[in-house]
Amino acid sequence: MGTLQWECFPPGRVAAIEELTGPVVKAESATGGLMPGLAAVVHAANGRYFIKAAPSDSPAAPLYEREMAANKSLPAGVPAPRMLYSSSEGGWLVMVLDFLDARDVDLSPGSPDLDGIPAALAAINAVRECDAGQPVTANVAALQDKASALLGKTPEGQPWDMYRIAVEGFDSAALTGDRLVHYDLHPGNLKVTADGDIVVVDWGFACAGAPWIDAAFLVPRLIEAGHSPAAAERLVSRLPAWQTAPVPAVTALAALWTMFREYKAIHGPMDARSFRKQAARAGRSWVEHRMR
Repeated sequence: MGTLQWECFPPGRVAAIEELTGPVVKAESATGGLMPGLAAVVHAANGRYFIKAAPSDSPAAPLYEREMAANKSLPAGVPAPRMLYSSSEGGWLVMVLDFLDARDVDLSPGSPDLDGIPAALAAINAVRECDAGQPVTANVAALQDKASALLGKTPEGQPWDMYRIAVEGFDSAALTGDRLVHYDLHPGNLKVTADGDIVVVDWGFACAGAPWIDAAFLVPRLIEAGHSPAAAERLVSRLPAWQTAPVPAVTALAALWTMFREYKAIHGPMDARSFRKQAARAGRSWVEHRMR
């Protein structure tokens, strides 16, 4: 299932949404996301809203279900749009969220947006007992599967030997914890409002784990934006949770994150391979930095 248009949305589901929004006057499809389904900004009698929806039998349904559960339980201190309505009736998973008038964060060196990142991550990772759907180890298992497939198909030599060494003896139990983890922070999911506030969207991979994991996954995104690996780690080191991160576990997680992108750059959809390669290059430089 690819991206769906508002015009394909069942009239019965539209009617249910309009009980909240008032009659929808116009709908604009959102662009830039990878998750299949409907993502649209609707202009309605009561204002603007953001709609996300997918058929209940979609392969992406578990992610929608997890996002719905996470959004329902996000406390007020988490910088995220609020979900105003959700439904799993009529064969569809539907969410209506506050409209967010914001742009993608700029993670490049010198960007003023960087100042707000630590506070946003700290607010997320301070949350305990949030309905995050599943432990982080379930998410990481998908990375491990792709890493095993990749290493099983590639010859010895750099960078593959480096990755093998990095993940040798890795125990995902080092990632466990009771803190809310977004797990998928990147410029498309980090937004900046006109007031300069950082807001986090798209909670489909939300999970429970150690509080330093989001900081770790932000490092390769900072490298992609132009930071050196050392500078990227200095930025996330502003978070107290980073000081608790076990060095071998961070290195292994960096390798697993990178191998997932290496795999997708080779075997994934053609239209996504270019940016997967870019992400893999950033991750590779981070692993090299940590393996010195």
